[in-house]
Amino acid sequence: MAIGIKKVARPRRMSMGETLYLLEIVKGLGVTMGHLLRNIVRQENIPTIEYPEVRRVMPPRFRGLHRLMKRPDGSPRCVACFCCSTACPAVCITIVAGESPDPKVEKYPVRFDIDMLRCIFCGLCVEACPCDAIRMDTGWFTPPENTREKLIYTIDMLLEK
Repeated sequence: MAIGIKKVARPRRMSMGETLYLLEIVKGLGVTMGHLLRNIVRQENIPTIEYPEVRRVMPPRFRGLHRLMKRPDGSPRCVACFCCSTACPAVCITIVAGESPDPKVEKYPVRFDIDMLRCIFCGLCVEACPCDAIRMDTGWFTPPENTREKLIYTIDMLLEK
């Protein structure tokens, strides 16, 4: 079987107007001006939400900000088993375990930090937790902050949510 050569015609050269994309720019500006004028005339049809006065209704399975659950005595429900930090694909959970003063509980988290800049909100930490200590049912997004340090949530911040 012989391999043949297929000749392909070269595309025609573009004119100066086509090279500068002038017609395409004018078409794009026409679409933009059409939307602008339509929204100026009929403002009641603009799909906006007056945030933060009016909040969007989140679906029941929305994964919002993390929170740590408390026991009835106010201590964290977390037993520092490291299941959530092990399951986290973004490696954003840091736990330092300590010996608990309560004889019923073996360990407790001395430090429990979540780096919200790295978190991908997958919910695997919630699924991996055997004692239902961490949840993502707050219904809130991560709020914008001025510094990176403010987006590292400590155990105190996670317990107050």
